[in-house]
Amino acid sequence: MSNLSGDPVAQIMKLTGNVGVDCAIEAVGVPANFEQCKSIIAPGGVTANVGVYGVKVDLYMERLWGRNIPITPRLADTVSTPMQLRTVHSGRPEAGKLITHRFGLNDVMKAYETLSRVADAHALKVIFQAK
Repeated sequence: MSNLSGDPVAQIMKLTGNVGVDCAIEAVGVPANFEQCKSIIAPGGVTANVGVYGVKVDLYMERLWGRNIPITPRLADTVSTPMQLRTVHSGRPEAGKLITHRFGLNDVMKAYETLSRVADAHALKVIFQAK
């Protein structure tokens, strides 16, 4: 979620009538984004956590306990891929807007270097393209 146009949590809660969303995906690996996901999830919703963290992240069970919210921390794999593909195919979010960097297949190490400095590189997701 971006803070470019105000408080994203307040905006999402307003759009959903203070109910929250059915699915929140944290894909960057930034603890503040995970906090936002936990704040916008509706009771019974799912928080998919595919971001890779290099620091400690707090869970705060007391905020989630009575809301029946599963958190699925994992890398993209064959178990989570169908749900993620359904989300992308729904058009929400617009997958193209999540891709911030494009690399050729020969630039794998450059892509890892970019993702190792997410904040400085303004990197969200990278994509590899065959040339």
